[in-house]
Amino acid sequence: MPQDLPLTVKDAAAALRAGSVSSVQLTEGFLKRISALNEYLGAFVAVTGESALTAAEAADSDFAAGMDRGPLQGIPLAVKDIIATEDAPTTANSRVLDPEWGKGVDAPVVARLRAAGSVVLGKATTSEFAIGLPDSEKGFPIPRNPWNVDHTPAGSSSGTGIAVAAALALGGLGTDTGGSVRGPAAHNGHTGLKVTFGRVPKNGVAPLGYTLDSVGPMARSAYDCAVMLEVMAGYDSGDPYAARVPVPKYSDLLTGDVEGLRIGVPMPYFYDSPEVTDEVRTAVFAAIDTLKGAGADAHAVVVPYAEQAKNANHITLVSEAYAYHRNNMVNRWNDYGRYTRRSLVRGAFLTAADYTQAQRFRAFFRRALAELFTSYDVLITPTWPSPAPRSDEMTPEKQLRNVSFTGPWNLAGLPAVAVPCGFSSSTLPLSMQIIGKPFAEGSVLKVADAYQRLTDWHLKVPPVPISVAA
Repeated sequence: MPQDLPLTVKDAAAALRAGSVSSVQLTEGFLKRISALNEYLGAFVAVTGESALTAAEAADSDFAAGMDRGPLQGIPLAVKDIIATEDAPTTANSRVLDPEWGKGVDAPVVARLRAAGSVVLGKATTSEFAIGLPDSEKGFPIPRNPWNVDHTPAGSSSGTGIAVAAALALGGLGTDTGGSVRGPAAHNGHTGLKVTFGRVPKNGVAPLGYTLDSVGPMARSAYDCAVMLEVMAGYDSGDPYAARVPVPKYSDLLTGDVEGLRIGVPMPYFYDSPEVTDEVRTAVFAAIDTLKGAGADAHAVVVPYAEQAKNANHITLVSEAYAYHRNNMVNRWNDYGRYTRRSLVRGAFLTAADYTQAQRFRAFFRRALAELFTSYDVLITPTWPSPAPRSDEMTPEKQLRNVSFTGPWNLAGLPAVAVPCGFSSSTLPLSMQIIGKPFAEGSVLKVADAYQRLTDWHLKVPPVPISVAA
């Protein structure tokens, strides 16, 4: 556990207002941990220490002048390196992206965080263009799971997930097209929210799947994600997909009360798949029992055509990704990482008919889920079928064959939060996923927060070798 550094945004915000710590002290503390651990963990591709300290000084000056911009003022955060920031280049961890892309500009979601007084520590590593497995030949940091560096931290928001779990930042931004916020949250042991499609503007973000992408908060707790989302969410005219839906004060909705909550537990596919380990199944059922003990009601349900939804999400994702990358794939094939090009090129083998049929199914699936949600407030599934696998066992082909408990909700555009719920026998994090109705982020965060008031899995910090941390 890091000495003298708060673990949560909530605790840091309280300490800042009590005067027991300054934003400069917080920022210096996290920069020191990054300096000691980043080579070991590969969380950041670029650290913006000078501008971070300048922002921290400004936050402290505002506090001294009696100006309080809200709970993110003075809070150090990480930003995934496919999201534009004015103080660092955006590379998408690739040799392909034009160096001028996003240069000197903050994406709206980053601008909103800065306006709220946040401190940006730097750009966090990502899978190349949010799709490829790490390729050591391309010269970018290789992200490693802080609980066991031989295991994957998951992608694509790997660096932000590592930074939060290993206490290198209090929170950060990820993006999610098929599970890229929730996978790292699950594998690294913290909270990560995939928002409703259109809830957070994504202009200034390098695209993967135009009709699937979302930008979401990653932090240690549901409360921390809630206060981040209050700032991040809302319409922006620069994003043609941004929704004109009012933004509630999510943190006010976190009452801890789940009395009478109706939980659907979709057994087929999500629990009975042979890929689901006994440890994962047991941990998620125990988490549901905890919520039932707090007054919630849970029943087995069926999510129809879940496997087809996973496949339709993949067809949509690779088709839209290939559309964005097609010219560069032709002209700069070898500049892409070897795993990235193997994933992207699948789009060349899909037809217009494949894509169209996937969208027809998508409409059907959304209607089926809307009907299910007339009887239930949330659904709960495992986030991932197993603890984090070894990195040397992962291939794009294996990922394609695996079940996905995250992709169906991208296809439907629904909010879903990954929440730590235990550890495996090999001390790797386990995670449950809470899914809600469109724009019901408040509901899924409320359930996650209620669970976290009764447990402390989200407060666990991975040990690091003394020789590294010293």
